[in-house]
Amino acid sequence: MTSPSHYRSVFAPGLFARKVVVVTGGGSGIGRCTAHELAALGAHVVLIGRKLQKLHDVAGEIVADGGRASFHACDIRDEAAVQNTVEAIVLVHGRIDGLVNNAGGQFIAPLDQISAKGWQAVVDTNLTGGFLVARECYRQSMQQHGGAIVNIVADIWGSMPNMGHSGAARAGMVSFTETAAAEWAHSGVRVNAVAPGYIASSGMDHYPPEAAGMLREMRATVPLGRFGTEAETSAAIVFLLGPAANFVSGSVLRVDGARPQARPGWPMELPDAQAQLRDAVAPFDGFHRASAPRLLAPDGHDQ
Repeated sequence: MTSPSHYRSVFAPGLFARKVVVVTGGGSGIGRCTAHELAALGAHVVLIGRKLQKLHDVAGEIVADGGRASFHACDIRDEAAVQNTVEAIVLVHGRIDGLVNNAGGQFIAPLDQISAKGWQAVVDTNLTGGFLVARECYRQSMQQHGGAIVNIVADIWGSMPNMGHSGAARAGMVSFTETAAAEWAHSGVRVNAVAPGYIASSGMDHYPPEAAGMLREMRATVPLGRFGTEAETSAAIVFLLGPAANFVSGSVLRVDGARPQARPGWPMELPDAQAQLRDAVAPFDGFHRASAPRLLAPDGHDQ
C-alpha cells in the first residue's frame, strides 16, 4: 500500500548532497526504490531505461517528494546509445559520482529450451549492457573525478536452475566487478556488487501467472522465512555508494536471508511469526511508495 509519507532511510540526511548518481533500470522495482532513497538523501538521480513513460513517472514521484531527478531513454545493449547518453549526462551535470548498474531481465526456461537468440538477449542485458554503462561512466567522468559503482547481480550461489542464461551472465558480472575494482582503483573508483535473493519486488510480476504458486512458495527455502524488501536491497546499495564503504571494493554484498546456506539433508526450521518480528530480522520497508507484487497475493492477483 502506498503511503503519503516520505522515504525512511537509515542513512544520514544530505549524505549524497551535490552528488549525481545514475540508476539504470530506474523505472520499476529495486531501481525505482534505490532512486527514491538516493534522492531523499540529496542526490540528483539520473534514471536510465528503455521505457520513457516509466522513467517519466518515477522522476515525477521523486520531484513530488521534494527530490531531484532527470531521465534518459536508452537501450543499454546499444554501445552508441550508451556512449551518447553518458555524454549527455556529463554535459548537463559536469560529472557522474555514482552508478547503480541495476537494469536486467530474464525469463524462466530450462537450458535445453533456450535458443541462441534468447541466451544472447539475456547475456547482452545482464552482462554486456552493464559493462558498457560502467565503462562509459568511467571513461567520460570517473577516470578524472573518481566515483563508486554498484552492479546488481543475483543469488547465483548453488546455480540458477531454469535461469541458466541469467546465472551465467550474473556470474560474469561478479568477475567484471572484481576486475574493474582492481583496474580502476588508481583513479579513485570503487566497484562493488549487491546480490539480491528473493525480493518482493514488482519485477516478480514480469513472470507468467502460472509461476505465481512457485514464487509464493520460495520463502519456505529461506532460513529467515520470508522475502526481502526493495528497501533492504536499496540500503545495501546506498551503503556501498557512500563514504562508510570507502575501503570496500571488489566485494559482493548478499541480501538473501541466508538462502544459499540452506542444504539438502539439513532440517531447516523456519522462524515463527513472532521470531520474524524481532528487531534483528524484522522486515525493513522504508520505501513509502512500495507495493506488493501481484503474483504474491494468495490468488495470484491484486489484493
